[in-house]
Amino acid sequence: MTIDEGYIKYLSHWTPGPATHIVAARELDTWRKPLYEAGLIGQYKALGIGYGNISVRRGSRGLFLISGTQTGHLPATDERHYSLVTDCDIRSNIVRCSGPVQASSEAMTHAAIYALGDAIGAVVHVHSAELWQRSLGKLPTTDPNVAYGTPDMASELDRLYRLEGFRDAGIAVLAGHDEGLISFGTTLEEAANRVLLISGA
Repeated sequence: MTIDEGYIKYLSHWTPGPATHIVAARELDTWRKPLYEAGLIGQYKALGIGYGNISVRRGSRGLFLISGTQTGHLPATDERHYSLVTDCDIRSNIVRCSGPVQASSEAMTHAAIYALGDAIGAVVHVHSAELWQRSLGKLPTTDPNVAYGTPDMASELDRLYRLEGFRDAGIAVLAGHDEGLISFGTTLEEAANRVLLISGA
């Protein structure tokens, strides 16, 4: 397996500051816990690289609160471990965020999913070798040549949403991102449960 995780591939403009959206951060942790306990969010211990992230939309201007980069190893999180993405220019590959920690390396991918429709309220990205292998080609699956966290992935997710059943399934396999799957929902509960249910957790 090639580890392609935890590395920010977009130009990040991070404004350090105090935690915001504290109630939303607590809700994120509530749904992150069962994902962490199932091993769907965590850390590759031998490499010290975290994986998996979770986000929730904040308001109608494209803002969302997302787990910070390299927080996958934490068994529990609070408002100090989340970043508010305030702007995402997918075409220019730029993400702007603020808060106590820099946004996850997957922030660009999360932004691309929120751009698919205003009803999308939450996004969950997980890792599972078994679930990934079992779901390749059975769930909507991205082109294996498209890397995560890039503008190309944004275009690929749009294609899956329009043409390949991602809109209805609410979950997709990232073929070019070993072990990676991503789901969305109108709520955090829906987004998280879409992964938990097929994982058997």
